[in-house]
Amino acid sequence: MERQEKINELLQKRQEALIGGGVQRIAKQHIQGKYTARERIEKLLDEGSFEEYDMFVTHRCRDFEMDKTQYLGDGVVTGRGTIDGRVVFVFSQDFTVFGGSLSETFAKKICKVMDQAMKMGAPIIGINDSGGARIQEGVMSLAGYAEIFQRNIMASGVVPQISAIFGPCAGGAVYSPALTDIVIMSEEKSYMFVTGPKVTKTVTGEDISTENLGGASVHTSKSGVAHFRVQNEDEGLALIRKLLEYLPQNNLEEPFTTTPKDTSEKVIDELNSIIPENSNTPYDVKEIIYKIVDEEEFLELHRHFAKNIVVGFAKMEGIPVGIVANQPNFLAGVLDIKASKKAARFVRFCDAFNIPVITFVDVPGFLPGSNQEHGGIINEGAKLMFAYGEATVPKITITLRKSYGGAHDVMSCKQLRGDLNYAWPSAEIAVMGEKGAIEILEGRNISEIKDDKEKLEFINNKETEYRKKFTNPYEAAKYGFIDDIIEPRNTKIRIVRGLKALATKKDYNPPKKHCNIPL
Repeated sequence: MERQEKINELLQKRQEALIGGGVQRIAKQHIQGKYTARERIEKLLDEGSFEEYDMFVTHRCRDFEMDKTQYLGDGVVTGRGTIDGRVVFVFSQDFTVFGGSLSETFAKKICKVMDQAMKMGAPIIGINDSGGARIQEGVMSLAGYAEIFQRNIMASGVVPQISAIFGPCAGGAVYSPALTDIVIMSEEKSYMFVTGPKVTKTVTGEDISTENLGGASVHTSKSGVAHFRVQNEDEGLALIRKLLEYLPQNNLEEPFTTTPKDTSEKVIDELNSIIPENSNTPYDVKEIIYKIVDEEEFLELHRHFAKNIVVGFAKMEGIPVGIVANQPNFLAGVLDIKASKKAARFVRFCDAFNIPVITFVDVPGFLPGSNQEHGGIINEGAKLMFAYGEATVPKITITLRKSYGGAHDVMSCKQLRGDLNYAWPSAEIAVMGEKGAIEILEGRNISEIKDDKEKLEFINNKETEYRKKFTNPYEAAKYGFIDDIIEPRNTKIRIVRGLKALATKKDYNPPKKHCNIPL
């Protein structure tokens, strides 16, 4: 009988832990259009795979009568499970318990699963829905955050870290997601900021709403803090599962390849005519990407941020790849501060997790102007150059059209250890376009011509001469800076063959404590 009583006590305590802050608070969570911490884990992981840790942990605070209110689990659900059969570690903050606020024991639970993930070499997924530090615990709460941050830093580049923001995430809490690899935010229900609207108004006088200060639309389009904006939590949780299809378990493993539906080498005839005849006419580079990748499936990151460059994941005959592409459809595809930072971050992420990088180049240069110079475009452009030059993964570059000036160097050129550098016949590889070049090279001669008709004819002849000599891929190919000039319709064939040949590539950086990338 005593044995059965102990079992009954266990079952009772489990039931108590399962309802978190109670049925009323769970109902309120549902009314707000949000799932509970446990429901999120159930929807994320393979059915029946979740193994929970520390269900019976409670806080240790005795101040402010906190000892009179305790909940099993203390506001966060932690453990491990599988996604498509692969082990992952997860924590999900429970807003029904003290508003999901972080205590000493709350932090210890998260740290435990992060330590386990590092030992086992498995991804870490954090679901954030928290009011921030638990004020009653003072410095212990702050120390708890710092313990988590330290683990985020140690795990960076070792195991994939994914953060989903499905509610509030403010103050010190924002730094853990910011240290992770990918951040997902749900529309209307989530926000992130260091300082909230009330304090902002008190200190600066600025009157701003929570959404306009740190909502999903702000962080996916203006700050670039978040990579994805999803309509609801179901979409966000499905997105996490999708992301893992392109990632390895850790930095010592290769990404998981799959068997494509069609393995035959097919030409894509539409690519031969996809670039406009006029080199100044915009086009959507994503049309090229969709035609080349498997099943026309391209998972774009930072879709709403720095639209002049495109980054994302795809598969090429089942091989996961990261794609970086200038976007002529937005700001003519120029590189600016935001685009450089966005692409550099993505290239480094791919390199950390052994994902080959395919680069499609159509860039007229860096965006000029005092705003860019004063904002540090030199450093930001250097970040992208550093990322490509540091990367040891297979790198294949296709120059589609323009590749001018310093931007040519930055976009995975041969001298930054590009493995295979191809160009389409439409490629223009030069210091600058013909108009700017002739203004500089022939400016004095042009000014001496008084007759307008004669002047225009002289300029046109010089531009034609410059275009024939410099703005074509053959000059670069002559020096071996372009490995081959390829017919556009054969692009996928050449990329796939290159990826297979580069599968055994070994490249190393000099021994060092760490690099000093321009920040």
